[in-house]
Parts: sequence; structure tokens; C-alpha cells
Amino acid sequence: TGDIMVYYQLLICACWSSIASGSLFQGFKDHVLFFLSLPVTIDSLYKVTEGRQSDIFHRHAEGNFDPSCCFTIYHGNHMESLDLVTSNAEEARTWVTGLRYLMAGISDEDSLWMKQTFEEADKNGDGLLNIEEIYQLLHKLNVNLPRRKVKQMFQEADTDDQQGTLTFEEFSVFYKMMSLRRDLYLLLMCFSEKKDHLTAEELGNFLRVEQKMSNVTPEHCVDIINKFEVAEENKQNGVLGIEGFTSYMRSPVCDVFNPQHNDVNQDMDQPLCNYFIASSHNTYLTGDQLLSHSKTDMYAWVLQAGCRCVEVDCWDGPDGEPMVQHGYTLTSKITFKSVIETINKYAFVNNEFPVILSIENHCSIQQQKKIAQHLKEIFGDKLDVGEALNKDPKQLPSPNSLKGKILIKGKRLPPYLSADAEEGEVSDDDSADEIEDDFKLKNSMSNGPSQHQVESHIRKKLDSLMKESQIGDKEDTDSFSIRALLRATHEGLQRNLRKVKHSKSRLKCQSVETDDDRQQETSGGQFNRCGRRRKTIKLSRDLSDLVVFTNSVASQECLDEGSPYNVLSFSETRAQHLVHQRSERFLTFNQRQLSRIYPSAYRIDSSNFNPQTYWNVGCQLVALNYQTDGRMMQLNRAKFMANGASGYVLKPGPMCKGSFNPLNDDPLPANPKKQLVIKIISGQQLPKPPDSMLGDRGEIIDPFVEVEIIGLPVDCCKEQTRVVDDNGFNPVWEETVSFTLHMPEVALVRFLVWDHDPIGRDFVGQRTVAFSSLMPGYRHVYLEGMTEASIFVHITVHDIYGKWSPLVLNPSYTIMHLLGANKGRQLRGFRGLFNKSSKSSVDTHTGVPPRKRSITDHLLRRTASAPAKGRKKSKMPLAEATCDRKHSTGDSQTTFVERRAGNRKALQHRPASMPLDKLLHSHLSLSTSDREGPDPGADTVIGK
Repeated sequence: TGDIMVYYQLLICACWSSIASGSLFQGFKDHVLFFLSLPVTIDSLYKVTEGRQSDIFHRHAEGNFDPSCCFTIYHGNHMESLDLVTSNAEEARTWVTGLRYLMAGISDEDSLWMKQTFEEADKNGDGLLNIEEIYQLLHKLNVNLPRRKVKQMFQEADTDDQQGTLTFEEFSVFYKMMSLRRDLYLLLMCFSEKKDHLTAEELGNFLRVEQKMSNVTPEHCVDIINKFEVAEENKQNGVLGIEGFTSYMRSPVCDVFNPQHNDVNQDMDQPLCNYFIASSHNTYLTGDQLLSHSKTDMYAWVLQAGCRCVEVDCWDGPDGEPMVQHGYTLTSKITFKSVIETINKYAFVNNEFPVILSIENHCSIQQQKKIAQHLKEIFGDKLDVGEALNKDPKQLPSPNSLKGKILIKGKRLPPYLSADAEEGEVSDDDSADEIEDDFKLKNSMSNGPSQHQVESHIRKKLDSLMKESQIGDKEDTDSFSIRALLRATHEGLQRNLRKVKHSKSRLKCQSVETDDDRQQETSGGQFNRCGRRRKTIKLSRDLSDLVVFTNSVASQECLDEGSPYNVLSFSETRAQHLVHQRSERFLTFNQRQLSRIYPSAYRIDSSNFNPQTYWNVGCQLVALNYQTDGRMMQLNRAKFMANGASGYVLKPGPMCKGSFNPLNDDPLPANPKKQLVIKIISGQQLPKPPDSMLGDRGEIIDPFVEVEIIGLPVDCCKEQTRVVDDNGFNPVWEETVSFTLHMPEVALVRFLVWDHDPIGRDFVGQRTVAFSSLMPGYRHVYLEGMTEASIFVHITVHDIYGKWSPLVLNPSYTIMHLLGANKGRQLRGFRGLFNKSSKSSVDTHTGVPPRKRSITDHLLRRTASAPAKGRKKSKMPLAEATCDRKHSTGDSQTTFVERRAGNRKALQHRPASMPLDKLLHSHLSLSTSDREGPDPGADTVIGK
């Protein structure tokens, strides 16, 4: 692969392992050869477990493997397992310890990253970097500095006797010189009376005024200085220099996410229906819905990731043991017992809040009894919810009252049956999690050529599906037509089957339902929603009695209130119809009962719908395919991170009690709104997308930032910055976007970085945070899944009452104001000191004559994907706003409703975060609105 540093780390691990085992050279060669053959990179490791814990070991338990010699490496986004057996127990312990040591070291120290960078740049391996190697490294790091400036810093760092090259220590000095953050340096001078350091008092002032921190004590400021300052002289003097200030601002303390929300911080004593609950669909699958593997490891992974509702599809298996699989497909099978054992082991590892087990029952009575037996024997007291049941039978219990409990979601026998009846008939229509008839591979298939041809054909179609999806925008998971490919797959399957008519086992696919057919769905009387007689199954009393608070009932269009213990399930298609036609009724229904939304059967590739659509009407169990990462799972993670990733997030008050229409333009007119103002200042170490069409030509990234609000339809919109050419290392935008939110409690704020190319844009990275978890002030937004890449922002929030909106200064000017922006000569001096070019410089402001826009500036605003500053905000219908659609089909067209952002110059006044004494000291001239009265838009501390 050419990944030298991975091999380097593996060699270290092998050497360390040999030393730890008592011999430096014995076995060293075998260790190296073995590890180099593994298809795993160190940074992709998720965890390492000892013993025979994985699904592979469970299936091969009959082997004579000593558990003390076994260990499993879990890696990749889907937690794939690599199962290994050593010759003795001591060697297994050595490898497990060594791997865990490496995993811990990679994520902890910046020095390791610096060492890796140095080693990669050292092409000839002599332990020194010459100027040409430095130039190549800077290009790789997306740094486009003038060669003259690079050479000057190189010479300043080259202080030893070997002139013309840099040792690692000298390279570290060079890197620090190169990475001096002019934005942070200006900010430091703002609060230090233009000195190059902050005293403890000045640091405290910064924390109170800008970061909105309360109870800032002198002792706390001294602790920060001692922890982050690198110069001993500064520590002795009790001041924080630029390097220490930079380290502090880039630490987790100044992350955009509220650190208090890493733990449970919400009221957990309300009924279950008052919470959004993290839910998984087809939990056992590792990939698509037709051919992928089923693994018990998936349950361990999603439960530890905070999921609190998992799905188990049960089918009759051999030897009287029920199996878990995706019915009528070619997915592999696992035993029901192994699934329950895994759930029992991992359900409460990270939190104690209840787990809902959604049972899809397709078994005979005998195997249903086996299911009930396994549940009772393995879960034991975890199924006992008698104490919670006796509290209040008229409402659902709370998460706190069900800690450590497992709820079985499934069918219950009707109450009119006698208590001694061992079985009875119940409706099977709402087992809609199962794949619909359109896509069933009916009847058991033999091992003959027909099965091979069918499987081969499906694989080819799935490959085409994945390739087409990669051509589209990576940020838009629905940018390709699944239905068209499914119809083609269906036609191809039929052609294959005609060729093998002599085979005893045949594949029977029914034609795909049209949208018009789906409009005629009903659910009354003796017929199901497709107009056919309602299906029923026989249910065992043993299994029925285990269902207490989560009784699955047939879904209905009328949404009549029933027992609070009834759970209704809807496919995304039917749920979307209810959202648009009966949104108020749907929201009221969810105030009393639970509803579960699951993906459409058309999503054979395990893609996901937009969960926000259903959260907006209060649906609790919005089930996603956890095995498919992407935009929708990123929204899901952000949603539940707001309450310590516990799997439960309290719904806003108006969703729990009262009535409103979430689709209205002003859904809650009596409630104050929030104005979110985000100043996008700069970026740090933004990489060129590895699969960029121009990346192989050595192009440097041209980044721009997009901020998107995802919430109620009226709140959904997005804004973008301009493009900064040829700079991924430290691009500067200094632009402001603002949004008005009617229900901020359900809103998610999504930061995206794009690379602009002449033919479009490439997705670089994203970070999504719940509005309630945003931290005010100057914050770094680290892109998810990347170690160093970030954007630097300033966040403020204001209350808005009625139709009035506060006048807000564009925070782009805050730093310049504090420096004395009315002194034009001084301002221009600072610009000349810190800005390398006009393309990414701070905008002109009061006291500085407006300059004529150059041709270069015009070129920065090149396409629709690189909008000019002040571009109108995009207001979109919810489905499009949260999917970022870029295309239209024959059935529907994407529409955009634009709202004018207003004249920015009219919004200038003294920033609320600016101390009055500094304002008077600098003699800044205020706008008319400031002289007439105080600022009505007081800052609001978010996520209090």
C-alpha cells in the first residue's frame, strides 16, 4: 500500500512484543512477516478482545482452540473481526497488550503525528530533511507558501553544524514557526493590551467575556497556564504565551461541543414516550439486505454505541433451534441463542438505561417456546418489570425506573382468550420490518445452478448500485435512483429463471408496486393495506407473556389512541404520508404512545432515510441501518450525543404536552426564537479528498465551508463561505452566517468543508452538533474522523421576541474593533503583518477606505458551489433541506425558497461580547441604533 508509517508502527509493535516476551531476536522475523500480511491498519483498530468472544469463534467452538491462545481484532467502520490463534497463552497476552499500547499511543500525542510526518518526508531515510523534501512535504500538507518565506524559516530553524538540513528537533521548530496562527495571535493581543502574552487576570477576562464561562477563579486561570504553557519562563511569570494559548484553544476544553453533555444531563424520570430513543434496523446485518453476513458482533457494536432498540428477526432453524436472518434472502444465518447471549453481555456496558428488543416472529409454536425459554434463561431478572408496572398503569414508565431492564417488543395474545389457552392467532401485518413481497426470494433454493446464477446476478447489480452511488455527491446518499436499479434487477432475475426451468427450486419475484398502487393502501376490516386479506400467525402464550410495555399492534392511518403500552410501526413511506397529511395528530399520538419508523424495502443497499422528518412529529423509535455510515447516521449520532450518548434524548416540552403544527411557518408564535450567529474564521490542516478527481494531479485544496441547520422545516437552511484558493493548511474566511430558529431544541447544526473544483465540489469532512450542545465563544470544530482537521469559529446566540430581530454586529470585525479599528493606519499594519494575500484577508471595515474589488476576488466567486459573501440563504422543504439534493426526477422537482439575508452594513453595532471599558478606551464610533439604547439582544449561554 505504500503506507510506510503503518509498517513502521507494526515493526515497533513486533520488536516491542519480542522484547516483552524475553527475547529480542527470537521470533522477530515471524512476527514481522505475520503482521505485514494482515489487512488491517493500526488507526482502523476499534478494540482487541481476549478469548473466544467473536462470532467466528462461536461457530467453531467444536475446535480444540485454547481460549487463552485466542484473541480478536475488531477494525473498520463496520467492526469487522480478525480472529487469531497463537501457539501459547503468553504470546497471545503479549500481542493483546502490544496492540492496546499502540492503539492508546496513536490517539494521545501530537508528537507521534509530528514524528510520522517527519519520517514520511525523509525520502532517503538519513534522518535529515533538506529544503526540497520540505517543499514536497508542504505540498502534501496543502500549504502554499512563497518559497522565499519557506527558505527564510528553514534557515532560522537550521541552527546546528549540519547546515542545509533539518534534524527532527529542528523540524519541530520549523513546523511551529510555520503554523503560527495569526487569528489566535490577534485574539491574544485583543485581551492582553497588545502584548504577546496573557496574564492570569487577562485570561480570566477572556473566559468570562468571550467564552461565557461563569465562576472563573484566579486559581483556575493559573491551572490553565501551568497545564498549557510550554515556556518555563512564562510559567514562572504566570503568563500564557502564544504557543500555550494555541494549545489551550485547540484542546477539548475549547471544542464546539459542550463537554458536560458527554454525560447524561437531562431529566430521565419522564415516561418513555417523552424521549427520542436510538433505534437500529436489521441489527444483525453487516451490509446490504440481500447478500450480506449476519453477525452477533453487530449487536455488541450498536449497543456499546448507545443504541437502545435492536431488532431480531426469528425463523425456524434446524434441530429445533430458531435462527436469526433476513427472511427470503441470501443473507447468512446465526442462532437466536447466540444473539441473546451477546445482547445480555453488552446491553449495559456503557449505560444502564433500558434496552428494547424488537422481536420479528416468523417461527412455529415449538420454536417460539424455545425463544421464550432462551429469553428467560439468559436474561433472567432483566425481564422482571413488575415494580415499574405497578407504579402507574395509565402511562409508560421512565428510563430511570427501568434501569438494567430489557423490554420485549412483540405480539400479545388478545385479552378475550382464556388464560389457560396455550396459543392463539394474532395479526401479522405489522411485521413490516420484514422485506416486502417485491423483493422476496421465495421458497428454499437448492445448491443447483439456478441459485448460483441468481446470486451472481444480484451481486453484479449491487456492484452497479454502489458504483453509481459513488459517482454522486458523497454528502447526498439519495443522489441515485434505487428503484430503477431494482426494476432492472427484477427483470434480470426473471430472465435467469426462464433459462433454468428444469430446476426444482425456483425464484419467484413479484412485480414492483407503483406509487399509484401505494396510494390505495388501506388498513381496515379483514384486509391489509394492500387490499389483500389480513395475514395472521399463531402465537405461543409463553412468548406473549414476556411482552409488557411494548406490545406491537397493526399500524393504522387514523392514529386512534389506544393503550399507552401499544407500539405502532410504520414504513418510512407510510410515515411520511402521515407527517404531511396529519402532522398535528401524529404529534399528539406520540405524546402518549410509542411509534417505530423503519426504512423502506426499496433500500436493499441498507441506505438510510432522514430521521429528522420523524423526530419533528415526536416519533420515538426512528430505526436506522447502523451498518451504513453516512449523513443520516451522522445526524443520528449528533442527536444522541446531546445526552451522553445514552440512547435517550428528552423531547422538547411542546412535543410532550400541547399541540402545534411542526410544518407551519411559525409553529410556536408565543415562544421566543433564537438567532444563531456563527463567524467562520479559519481552517486548519484540511486535507485534499483522497478520491478527488484532481487530487492525483497534485492540486492543493480550494476549501469553503457550509453551515446547515436541520430541524423543523421552517428552520432548515444553509449558508456558505467563499472559496479560498490553494490553501488547506490555514485558510482564512472571516465570514458570518446567521439563522433564526423557531424550535432550537430539535435542531442540529452541521458544519461541512468542501473542496471546490472547476467541475464541481468534493466532500472533505463534516461535524454535526445538536444546537443544545453548542458552546458559545471562540471554538474549534474538529471534523469527524479526522485527527487534526478543524475550522475555527465564533458562536453567539440571541433571543428574539415576536417579529423583532436584534441588530448583530458581524463578528468578523470583533477582533479588529478590539484592536482599535477606527485607527486605519494601525489596522492596515496588522493586516500587512499577518495576511499573506488579499484573497483570504479580513474584510474592510470602518476607518479603512473600501478598496476596489480585484479580478482575483471575482474569480473566488466562481460557481454556485462557491457563493459570494452575502449570498441569499437557501430555504428548502424539509426532505430536500436535509438531503442536499442536487437533481430532479420526472416525478418531482427539488424547489428552493430563498429569503433575503438583508443589508449587512445596517447590522453593525457594538458587539455584546465587547467590554464597555475597551469600547470607551478605543473611542469607537457607534451606529445610530447603539446611541439610542442598550443592546436588546443579550447573549444566551447555550446548553446551560
